[in-house]
Amino acid sequence: MESKGPGSWELGVFMEHRARFAVGCLHKQYPEPDRLPEDACLVFVRDGGVCVRSGSTPTIFQETLPDLPEGLKKDARYLGHRGLVPCYAVEVPGDLPLPEGLAYSGVRELAGLIPDEELAVAALAAQIIDYDRTTRFCGRCGAATEPVKTERARVCPSCHRIVYPRLSPAIIVLVRMNDTILMVRGIRAPPGRYSLVAGFVEPGESVEDAVRREVREETGITIKNIRYRASEPWPFPDSLMLGFVADYDGGEVAPDGVEVESTVWVDRDHLPTLPPRLSLTRALIDDWATEPRSADEIKGRGEGR
Repeated sequence: MESKGPGSWELGVFMEHRARFAVGCLHKQYPEPDRLPEDACLVFVRDGGVCVRSGSTPTIFQETLPDLPEGLKKDARYLGHRGLVPCYAVEVPGDLPLPEGLAYSGVRELAGLIPDEELAVAALAAQIIDYDRTTRFCGRCGAATEPVKTERARVCPSCHRIVYPRLSPAIIVLVRMNDTILMVRGIRAPPGRYSLVAGFVEPGESVEDAVRREVREETGITIKNIRYRASEPWPFPDSLMLGFVADYDGGEVAPDGVEVESTVWVDRDHLPTLPPRLSLTRALIDDWATEPRSADEIKGRGEGR
């Protein structure tokens, strides 16, 4: 299926992708309580990470309400309900000791150590606390904002401006040429690590135009047949990643030297060091790598290519 017009792009077939940071275990109920409920489940946030209770089954969830300073209780932020239990994020400032039995961890470092549903909630808790921290004052008039109880937002009581959590759309694109894909090594990437072209959507720009622009800017080539595959929230701190596949159209590959240090066309048998499986980038690569090989590729392998 393909849309018509000069900016057309092919819808394609959606990719089966388990978005690790999509929060499916919480549902929101509004209006939220005026005060932190005694039966609330808490997630403690510090410095962009969360606090984990170690043991045979590590967890970010604190099922009993500890003796917290009133200021922390007042600033607890509602995340949603786990079944019948309300779940809140509580920021513990760096100058306060962590509640007994808890240790700090970055969110991504918890992948594989806690269930995926907890990993998603940990990321959401850190994202909401970051949003709360950066919107405490109105960007229009400077007055202190207040949380809204009927939706996830903050409102300025002076000029009535409402601020919602920011989402920053970004694209990732796997560019194909015959039986190879274009991989790029970012300037700040770990040694030997290659990835795919990616970047943020700019104001006044369609998503498909962002795909074309990022590929052209970072590698110098043009693409065609853009197909959407999957998406995922990437709350570091607030991205929404949109994954695409496209075909090489023309031009000589030339790394921009600003964001991309080097590029390489690779086939399935010569993949470099890849990003971790946590990301949509890796999912796009793995999906391509497991596709049935073409007749030309099979013939080339038989001839010792």
